[in-house]
Amino acid sequence: MKTHIAGVAAIMALLATGAGAADVVRIDAGALHGVTAGDVTSFKGVPYAQPPVGSLRWRGPESVLPWQGVRAADRYGAICMQKISADNGVGPGPASEDCLTLNVFAPAAKARAPLPVMVWIHGGGFVNGSGTAALYDGSALARQGVVVVTLNYRLGRFGFFAHPALIAEQRGAAPANYGLMDQIAALRWVKQNIAAFGGDPANVTIFGESAGGMAVNRLMMIRQARGLFAKAIVESGVGRERGQTLAEAEADGAAFAAKLGATDNAASLRAIPADKIVAAGDPDVLTGELPILDGVLLKENPAEAFAAGRVARVPYLIGTNSLEFPAAWVGPLRAKLVQLTPGQQAEAVKAYGGADRFNDHIVSDIVFGEPARLLAGGMAKRGGPVFLYRFSVVSAKTPKMLSAGASHASDRQYVFKTLNASTWPTDARDAALAETISAYWVAFAKTGDPNGEGRPRWPRYGADDRLINFTNDGPVVEKTPDAAALDMIKSVADSAPKK
Repeated sequence: MKTHIAGVAAIMALLATGAGAADVVRIDAGALHGVTAGDVTSFKGVPYAQPPVGSLRWRGPESVLPWQGVRAADRYGAICMQKISADNGVGPGPASEDCLTLNVFAPAAKARAPLPVMVWIHGGGFVNGSGTAALYDGSALARQGVVVVTLNYRLGRFGFFAHPALIAEQRGAAPANYGLMDQIAALRWVKQNIAAFGGDPANVTIFGESAGGMAVNRLMMIRQARGLFAKAIVESGVGRERGQTLAEAEADGAAFAAKLGATDNAASLRAIPADKIVAAGDPDVLTGELPILDGVLLKENPAEAFAAGRVARVPYLIGTNSLEFPAAWVGPLRAKLVQLTPGQQAEAVKAYGGADRFNDHIVSDIVFGEPARLLAGGMAKRGGPVFLYRFSVVSAKTPKMLSAGASHASDRQYVFKTLNASTWPTDARDAALAETISAYWVAFAKTGDPNGEGRPRWPRYGADDRLINFTNDGPVVEKTPDAAALDMIKSVADSAPKK
């Protein structure tokens, strides 16, 4: 009772200094003071779990400890440990293990009814990125009548790591996938607290791109995440990837620890300096090193789970970019990812209508295009609302080596309407396309249907195999491009021996 009275007194004192009422909220851990800029109020750097440092490294997230007084929420927290790069999805440093914070963007004007909530899970191969990048500023989405949450979660070996000593001490608790546990903790925080920001805890949409899309698919599969979201959007989220078993991950973890000179006990592991862990190199999402089939959160891979219906039954929107991996990016990945017999390759070339299109698209379609269609089809067969898309927008000033199609991650600035964070110049056409694309995403978050007045009607995905293609000339409803080639890729993937 005393804590509550002190919190109320602190809020009243702050309001007396001239802070607007919309800038101050009280959540379960204490009071927050945000910032109103025009028609959006933001709360940044809000902790949703205790810092996973010291004895809490490589443990599931612990609840935030309450604070006294009013906590300033006017700046982003540190990004999670990673090799900081110039990628526009990474966000500013510094990097720290103390990084489990989130950010809330809400309309400044109080709505009559609770607003839909959109929770963004960033990409970056599970080894880099943050929810604090300017690219992911939620203001433009909030202006369309939603509350937006962006978050950080543990990355690399801080977020996905198994070792016999750690498994032994956890005694049946979920091991290894600490980054996914962070995301679930953030969603629980949203359920408990988002009403204070004007959001509806019963109408939460999770959305993510690349590794963030992969995470959304995992959250669809994880029973511990059920009831924490009502809709899901996956942007370029792969779908046929196969994760390491826990035994494989433990063996890798033991070898990694030995390389860094740690002994086989948990205290020795937690004593390894964070910078040394980062410098030793990251696990590779394309080879299935993360996420890990830990046997508690994750027991199977996405393709199997979606085919069997062992996923959340919620409205589902999924799609990919038209040329995720341009020739300039593919390099050695081609030999690793394209494993076709000569006969299969000849059949694929024919299905694509020629060697040039096969060479341009085969890697992108194996990794992204065919799996997205597969997961959409699995969901649609169970009667849920499913919407499939292709993003084909190429800005006029896209670098030449990336201009043959919409490359991986080039869609994000259109969804968030943050073209100012683009790595190349954009123009009025891009702004108009962003207006339309963003509106589809927001409409889906509001109702589970992306359609709305003034936009071409996006059909539900089904046996007719129709999607919406976001082109430079606007949205076009059509049959899935290269359907014959995707059918051929599916046939090869379905007949491959399971590892």
